[in-house]
Parts: sequence; structure tokens; C-alpha cells
Amino acid sequence: MHISSLPGKYGIGDFGEGAYRFVDFLHKANQKNWQILPLGVTGFGDSPYQCFSAFAGNPYFIDLDEFLGLNYLKQEDIDNYRLNKVNNKVDYGLLFENKMALLRTAYKNARSDLLDKLENFYVANLDWLREFCLFMSIKTKNQNKSWYDWDIAYKRYDSDRVLNFESENQDEVYFWVFTQYYFFRQWKRLKKYANKKGIKIIGDLPIYVSEDSADVWRNPGFFKLDENLLPITVAGCPPDGYTDTGQLWGNPIYDWDAMEEDNYTWWIKRVEHSFKIYDVIRIDHFRGFESYWEVKYGSETAVNGRWVQGPGLKLFDKIIEELGQLDIIVEDLGFNTPEVIKMVKESGFPNMKVLQFGFNPIYDSEHTPHKFEKNCIVYTSTHDNQTIMGWLETLPRDMYEYIVQYLKLSIDEGLNWGIIRGAWASTANIAITTMQDVLGLDDDARMNTPGSLGDNWTWRLKANQLTDDLAYKLKDLTIRYWR
Repeated sequence: MHISSLPGKYGIGDFGEGAYRFVDFLHKANQKNWQILPLGVTGFGDSPYQCFSAFAGNPYFIDLDEFLGLNYLKQEDIDNYRLNKVNNKVDYGLLFENKMALLRTAYKNARSDLLDKLENFYVANLDWLREFCLFMSIKTKNQNKSWYDWDIAYKRYDSDRVLNFESENQDEVYFWVFTQYYFFRQWKRLKKYANKKGIKIIGDLPIYVSEDSADVWRNPGFFKLDENLLPITVAGCPPDGYTDTGQLWGNPIYDWDAMEEDNYTWWIKRVEHSFKIYDVIRIDHFRGFESYWEVKYGSETAVNGRWVQGPGLKLFDKIIEELGQLDIIVEDLGFNTPEVIKMVKESGFPNMKVLQFGFNPIYDSEHTPHKFEKNCIVYTSTHDNQTIMGWLETLPRDMYEYIVQYLKLSIDEGLNWGIIRGAWASTANIAITTMQDVLGLDDDARMNTPGSLGDNWTWRLKANQLTDDLAYKLKDLTIRYWR
């Protein structure tokens, strides 16, 4: 469950009281891991996999109650801005207007008190923070347009115009420093609390960065861009079980030759930064490091793309050489060739199994528990899948009957609990379910439908759903299967 899905009073899950109560629930339920989605600053489409920076944190997750306690905000300030929706779903447009306005008020009131701390934080994180704060400051002054639509003088990170802008707009730059200072201050406090309760945080590292990001703006030589700094090709995946036209993600493609010549320093810095934030990292779309699907920039779908060779394990060998052995999970779902399977095996990293991809009476799937090797992570579903209950409702009759027989599902136990039991009873090193599946919710609670724009990333938990009975039921299952 992502941070955005936590209960709370300010329109989106955040690092406030709701987060700590959720950790208490996990502790009561004997859980040892909490997996979240990427924590980056979301843009158009609200996807946490399309962020303005691979390093910065999302200001929407900052707990406003801390500012009330410090007198940086007054209750009347918050009351003047409507943050909550009646239906409890996240409204990102509302947050963009109102929560950001509240953060600016808090910054204005805190600036003189915090200036030394902000400056120290800025200097300590200069290798990524300067580019992010400059990028967001210029973007704000350009009515939040993509950097591709800025005046040419602003498109070069080290141009005289950018340097002049930086010196003339220090207050705006430091507003963005302020957001990162509080994001990381509050997140580290929450993570420490979880760790003390014996709970590790599993983070999520997207393989690609957004086209409209400080990363591409600052490092154009590491991406396949033309002379006008536009992408030549973009990322996606071919048609698969999620969509008939493939998924057109639109992210610029890395220039892997240029990155190798630079000894993969950008990737090493990114992974090192991530392990300062998380205990474990799930690397998204791992198969893309063996070969990736690239599509001509401007294409309407991902159908007419091609496979191109990636860096393979050379990248990870270099990362491990620099950083040591790392606790990594690889997301290897999708179309896997023998080469991809070989790379995953040789990496030694545990890969993913998803129960919804198993249980086909026609063929023996690697996602069915009797096929698991121990070095894997099993999921009942993921943020990209239907919920368990939504999935069961739409299964063909023969598949439904097969899974009922395989796991001995019953209405008395709860169909969702029978699926969770199947994951918990498996040989996989770690078993993970979603809060939607624990609660037995249907597809109205689905987090994301790949290849679609609309009501994605908006689901939120209600505080009264975290009952002791639910925690003890999950605890009982966890103890029974020695999890």
C-alpha cells in the first residue's frame, strides 16, 4: 500500500498520524515488510512512475500537523483551503492548488527560523538537490510547462540565463529546498519508527525517468535525444496481458554507451540514494536491462516498437562493486526470453511471482505455487492488477473452478483469505498481499489500470478499516505458516 493510500484528514495519505497507526496495525498483525510505490514528485497523470526527479520526494506527503505545532501554519489557514473530498479518493488537482499553497505559507512563516538548517541541508545534498530546486523554480515561473517548452536559454542547465535566474530567484529556489527538507525529515522519522517495530520498508525504483524531469534536463548526454533535446525514441512494452496495443510510457531511452563510459555514476548515485530511503528496493521492469522495447517518439501506441539490447548485468556488477551487496527484488513480469531468465538467475536477486498469473488449467504456470523456487517474492496481486475479488468475479468458469480446487477456497473462510493463504503457505521467501485484498475489496478499489488515464492512484484506506480483528486474522495466518 502506497503512502498516498493512508487514511488522514488532508486529502492524501501522508507522514502524519495515519502512517504511524498503520505501522502499529502491521506490527500487531506480525508483519515484517511494508512495500510502497515510488515517493517522487508526480506530474501529469499522477503516476508515481512519472516523476520530476529520481531523487526528490513528493511534497504532498508532508504532514501539515507538524507546521501547526510549530506555528508555521494556523488552523484557519488550513480551513481556508479545502483538501478533503467527500468520497475519500485523492484529488491531485486539488492538492496541486491548495496543499502547495499551504506549503508556501508555511515556508514564508518558517524561513527566518530555518534558514541555517535549510542551507546546511542544501549543501549536504547539492549533487541532486540543486538541479531539482532550479528545475522546479524555472518550471513554476513558466506556468508549469514541460522544460521542452521553455525558452531555449533555459533548456541548458549551465547557461548564463539559468545561472542568472538562480541568483535572482533564491527565495523560490529555497521554497523547494524547504519541501525536501521536511519530506526527508518526516520520512526518516516514520521509517525509523517502522524499523523499531521490526518492519522493513520495501521501496520501488522505476527503471526510467520522466521526459519532463530534472534528470533529463541536467543530464541530456545520458539519454537518446536529438539536437533539439527531444527524445529520439521512448520506452514502453509490447502488447501483453494488460493491453492489446502495448504500453506507451513515453520515457526517454538511456544512452547506455554514454553511461558505461561514465562508469554508470548516475545509476550508482541513484541506487545509493535509494538505499538511504528504503531498506529493500524493488527494481521495476528488470527485463529492460537485458533488452528494452523502444518506440519512435510521437507514436500513438507501443505496437510498432523494437527490442534493443540493454546493459545486462554489467550495470549491476558495477553498482555492487561500488556499493556492496544490496537487498534488491527484481520485477521480471511480462514477456521473458531465455536471455532475461538467465540474467535474473545469474543476478541472484529474488524475482516476482503473482498468483493472478497462475492457475490456468490449460498450462502449468511458473506463477502457481507448486512451481516456485524459494528465492522469489510471491504477491496475491500488485498495484497494476485487479483486486483479488475483482479478478475472481471476472474469471472464466474453468479457471475459477481450478483455483477453487487448487486452494480449497470457501465462502466461510473468505475467497480473498484463501488466496492470501495460498501465498503465505508457499515456499517463496517473502509473501506480500495488498490492503485491498486483505479487506476483500472489489475493483472499485483498484490502484492502477496500465495503459489508461483517469481514476488511477486515487484509492485510500479508511481509518476504521484497520480493526484489531483484521490484524489478528492476518497474524494467525502469518504464525501458522511460519512467516
